[in-house]
Amino acid sequence: MNRILAAVVAAVLLVLGVPAVAAAQNVTWGVRPADSAMGQNRPNFAYSVAPGAELADALLVSNHEQRALTFAVYAADAFTTSSGQLDLRPAGETSTDAGAWVRFDAPTITVQAGQTVAVPFTVSVPASATPGDHSGGVVTSLRVESGSGVTVDRRLGARMHLRVAGTLTPKAEVQGLQVEYDGTPNPVGKGTATVSYTIANTGNTRLSATHSVRIAGLFGWFASDAAVEPLPELLPGERVTRKLSIGALPAGRVSADVTVTASVPGGAPLPAVTGTAGALALPWAAAVCLLLVVCLLLAWRARGKARAAGEQQRIKAAVAAALQEREA
Repeated sequence: MNRILAAVVAAVLLVLGVPAVAAAQNVTWGVRPADSAMGQNRPNFAYSVAPGAELADALLVSNHEQRALTFAVYAADAFTTSSGQLDLRPAGETSTDAGAWVRFDAPTITVQAGQTVAVPFTVSVPASATPGDHSGGVVTSLRVESGSGVTVDRRLGARMHLRVAGTLTPKAEVQGLQVEYDGTPNPVGKGTATVSYTIANTGNTRLSATHSVRIAGLFGWFASDAAVEPLPELLPGERVTRKLSIGALPAGRVSADVTVTASVPGGAPLPAVTGTAGALALPWAAAVCLLLVVCLLLAWRARGKARAAGEQQRIKAAVAAALQEREA
């Protein structure tokens, strides 16, 4: 429960760019990047650095309560949650990327009532850091015991994005695209095409992306666009999986084209990438109905032939009987 509440607070404020005063209920302090030679009124921390570089910066922490507050301060790696929000690893999880490059002078700070304190930190980029984007954040954490005796960890943080110098290779891919088709007993109705796919950031930069899913029958007949959920910003190495269903006529085959247009935040769009897959969409209900109609026609034709043959036999018998009477 503690982890869930903490993650909710941190995720909301990180995505919104961390306002100076927290908007979450009962969170009465604020955080923001300190003004410095690196920038004024910055929404978050953003650096362009070389491997092996070291820089100093500070986080401003403002206490809006009428009592002193003591906060834990630390840094952590960033990740995108399943709901598409940017969050930071909890304090108990080991960071291996940008979060591991940040060092505070002390693990806690005390801010007096109504005061704002600058909390300095140092970012040491490893000489072995790979080129591209690395994301993390700095966090202030306040553990509060509720009236029921439950301790809640409330967190406010500021995002940190570092771009390490070197060759940038932004790239998005459509992976694991699959199409399944479920027919319908209605011979003139639509079945259901289910499309599942993964969109992956396989490059070394953050990516913003839009995508579309187009469903079509054999030879492109009966094409339509499916409604899709927006994609979150994807950090390098991250991926998001989607699954959707749409009505489709059984036109022999149904195919899905998933097209992704990505861009580096603040940059021009990359060439669109498309994944294609399909599945058989045979009109079994219509085929069964057609078979029944053919069988009925054949039965009616056979019955007609039998009736005609019987009539011929009766005529032959009548003729034979007439000849016999004449001869007699």
